[in-house]
Amino acid sequence: MQILVLGGNGFVGRAIVEDALAHGAEVASFSRGKSGTPLPAQVTELIGDRETGDYESLQTGEWDAVVDLSGYRTRDVDQAMDVLGDRVGRYVFVSSHAVYVRDLPAGTDETAPRREPMRDAEVLTNETYGPCKVACEDDVVERYGDRATIIRPGRVTGPGDTASTVLYWVRRGAAGGRVALPTKPEQPLQFIDSRDVGRLAVQLITDARSGGYNAVGPFSTIAELIETSADLAGRTVELVPVPRDAAPARFPLMEPESEWGERRRNPAKARGAGMSVTPLRQTIADLVAWDHDRGTPDLDFGFTPEQEAKLLASI
Repeated sequence: MQILVLGGNGFVGRAIVEDALAHGAEVASFSRGKSGTPLPAQVTELIGDRETGDYESLQTGEWDAVVDLSGYRTRDVDQAMDVLGDRVGRYVFVSSHAVYVRDLPAGTDETAPRREPMRDAEVLTNETYGPCKVACEDDVVERYGDRATIIRPGRVTGPGDTASTVLYWVRRGAAGGRVALPTKPEQPLQFIDSRDVGRLAVQLITDARSGGYNAVGPFSTIAELIETSADLAGRTVELVPVPRDAAPARFPLMEPESEWGERRRNPAKARGAGMSVTPLRQTIADLVAWDHDRGTPDLDFGFTPEQEAKLLASI
């Protein structure tokens, strides 16, 4: 089996590449080649740039499937599909749970209503990202029909996750002590391990499955995330509720209660198709080990120790 990955050197892309190699596939990765650590030597690296429309390296070659991780606007997927045409058997588009309308109840599946499509946006924000992905999904399905597969990941984490979003709370739990929490401890989370996304993508290609799949992990809460991180470090924590407005507007994992149902999506279809389920504890442990190996660089948001200490002293 031959697989082309558009964006294979990114966080999720690397997980898909590694799973494909582990299952005997021949893999090519198309990217600018300017970021990320080197890919395994077995991977054929094709250099190009979707932003400038440079697809020269994709003008030849045939693949059983392409996995598109770097398509955010319709021009991205439309240009790629124009270049690849029928030289790929299946088009797997990695979309997002952000395609669904807001304020859905817990337990919704792939039949939930999506947001209105947006074909382009100058800047991708919380308001434009999901609608742009909706339009991309529509174009892929229109072009490839039953050879189109859509994967909609939830919040992805695991080793290789360079964002501060999950790491802030993992590090904070590992530090132990009183933890300022600007939300309710029962705020739901539904992380998906990047390796589980990789397993799903490769299995969907192997089985030639069409349609959409919610790539979401086990149910958890922000309290479980913090307490599990503390336990792995041999520490204990006391969660101290603080007013939401005591934290900056941009703060990791803080979501309005009206949107908590989004962290309780139904994963049955993806699991039935072969998606693995890494326990949250294992995902956190592997993330911590990876973070340690890279030297635990500074994070770009969250409370500083001084800010948190001052806030806790005032309560």
